[in-house]
Amino acid sequence: MFDFHTDKKRYFEMQAQNARSYIVPFVEKHMTIIPGMRVLEIGCAEAGVLKAFTEKGCITVGVELDEPRLVLAREFMNDELEQGKISFVSKDIYKVDVERELKGRFDIIILKDVIEHIHNQEKLIGWMKGLLNPAGVIFFGFPPWQMPFGGHQQVMTNKLLSKLPYFHLLPMAAYKGLLKFFKQDVASFAEIKETGISIERFEKIVATTGYKVVNKTHYFLNPIYTYKFGWKPLHQLGLVSAIPVVRNYLTTCVYYLIAGADTQSR
Repeated sequence: MFDFHTDKKRYFEMQAQNARSYIVPFVEKHMTIIPGMRVLEIGCAEAGVLKAFTEKGCITVGVELDEPRLVLAREFMNDELEQGKISFVSKDIYKVDVERELKGRFDIIILKDVIEHIHNQEKLIGWMKGLLNPAGVIFFGFPPWQMPFGGHQQVMTNKLLSKLPYFHLLPMAAYKGLLKFFKQDVASFAEIKETGISIERFEKIVATTGYKVVNKTHYFLNPIYTYKFGWKPLHQLGLVSAIPVVRNYLTTCVYYLIAGADTQSR
């Protein structure tokens, strides 16, 4: 096992392999990925996920607010940059010029481990329609808020808290008090609590913003755990996945692919 939060090269490679093995096949259950397709990732970090799509011949764009992460992305994807297969934009996605900086619309948009950090999720999901080609799709991968480590406590510096499941579900005042007592970043983790999203809330936003779900998978064990802990991914039991609210507590990751309500498979 390695410290994937500090070893950024290994983390990049882990994300790339996860995308090759799980995200690309998940998307291809709905649409065939062919060379020349345009792929945008919002919150691309070091661009490991986009690596897998460039290998499929796609033209990719990564948008990331955290410039230091793009410094590493440019280093890890230097060959692809020189070949014109990928480009990066360091900006708030709402402030990006679609035609000038993104060079037009996309066939696939990716948000992996991102939507649970976004304020006003309805606004972003609805707004992304303006970035999609008519038959385009959007991929989401995220942990339901109520899952054991939905507060991202695994990255906390205190060893006790980093291994303590479900405590992020405490009332906000109690949660902040605990974070303060253990000298954690109260503001950052409180913000994660504010923006965390459930399966039900996500599906409601998808419906009310005029999309349809074209593929979904709920995981009892997240595919990324293969690389983090050596655990094989496990799909959630169908019965559990069908029970609203309860499923959020027992599902560590969900994958969704959404498209415009009138989009056909291809």
